Amino acid sequence: MSALVNQLVAQVIGLEVGLLSCQARLAAVTDDEALHDLRTTVRRMRSLLRPLRGLPGVEQLESAARAVGQLTTPLRDREVLAAYLQQQGHYEAAERRLRLQPEAYRQVAQSSQLAHLLQILDAFPRFIRASQRQKLLKGLRSRIQKRLTKQWNALDHALKDPEHDRHRLRLLIKRVRYAAEAYPELDKLPASTLSHLKKAQGALGDWHDCWQWLLQAEQQADLKPCVATWRQTMVKAERQAGRVLDKLSADCF
Repeated sequence: MSALVNQLVAQVIGLEVGLLSCQARLAAVTDDEALHDLRTTVRRMRSLLRPLRGLPGVEQLESAARAVGQLTTPLRDREVLAAYLQQQGHYEAAERRLRLQPEAYRQVAQSSQLAHLLQILDAFPRFIRASQRQKLLKGLRSRIQKRLTKQWNALDHALKDPEHDRHRLRLLIKRVRYAAEAYPELDKLPASTLSHLKKAQGALGDWHDCWQWLLQAEQQADLKPCVATWRQTMVKAERQAGRVLDKLSADCF
């Protein structure tokens, strides 16, 4: 038990260090990967926390992480779109969005949401240690394994549903993949399964980007030239996602 608790504490401290690094990079506007790295770190944190629900401090930390995610989602979406537009030669449309990013980065770095998350995260190892002393972590390994199994079962059910919602399926795949990375000793995945998870997430991500951009094109005139391409790409992404999901289902279940 103590080894598992030590691993949890080490991961939490590593996540805190990662967030502080991202915050500094955003504040100084050093690179265009800082926001993505921040969101990835927060996502990994939420994957680590989900199986721990019910323990002291977890609900508060999850809520704070969710708030940072909600704050940064539209900024990251704009960043991804701008990169695509630039790559496709739509330089003016890309520049209109890119010029907004530096100030957005600084606002995230200085946001109350991120400050609150870091404050709670800094105290969280003490919550874990206090829970350990009070013997509240009895059966922790079994608790985590049950939660991980529940996530796999939810994904299995979604994959078998012919009318599955792609948005929810993408979310479930993310949860399973990042949980496996958060608890590698409890959720060991074959290399083929991990590969299929990544490919499925990527294909569904391509589909989601096109779906989202097509909605934006209804309101933003400078995106109109991309509509035909996005519709074609969306259809291809749907087919690719279907093939990968079939392989994932056959491999895992």
